[in-house]
Amino acid sequence: MIGSDPKDDLRVFLQDARDALLWKLEGLSEYDIRRPMTPTGTNLLGLVKHMTGAEGVYLGDTYGRPFDGPPPPWLPGSDAEPNSDLWATADETREEIVGQYRRACAHSDVTIESLDLDAVGRLPGREGKPITLHRSLAHMIAETGRHAGHADIVRELIDGTVGLRTGNDYMAPGDAAWWEKRRHRLEHAAQEAATRHARPETAR
Repeated sequence: MIGSDPKDDLRVFLQDARDALLWKLEGLSEYDIRRPMTPTGTNLLGLVKHMTGAEGVYLGDTYGRPFDGPPPPWLPGSDAEPNSDLWATADETREEIVGQYRRACAHSDVTIESLDLDAVGRLPGREGKPITLHRSLAHMIAETGRHAGHADIVRELIDGTVGLRTGNDYMAPGDAAWWEKRRHRLEHAAQEAATRHARPETAR
């Protein structure tokens, strides 16, 4: 019978998502890690900055272990500019933001190590809503994975780099020509489906 440690399983998945998020910055210029790649301004360094606040709140403040970083603007009562945690100013360096994220993760890991999964904390800014460590970890895995997915798409738009991590990209084999041929095939299928299955109200 294979043994299982639920807390360790959760930690592994959280760390995998953290590592994937940071990997998306590797090898890029200062401009590329900051440049907004969507109409709402999604950018790589901003995603890391945002997750620093999430780590500090969900696995720090919630369990009486405040992290020393600035409170995120999405906490009720914050007077910070909305979404200021989702982009980096010209004065903020890559080293500062990545270093702060790593420190927040290390701070979170101490919380995880010192508490049982059924330990109850209280989320700040939500009238002390109770939450277990198990639920906090589930939330952080989901949120980090979601933003790592955003980073994956943003990085591909910047320079075509894809995959999960160095040396194990989890991608099907194929060179640039193979992927371009595949993209054209998908485009053709999408256009054909739009013609075949167009609804009357959307047909042109």
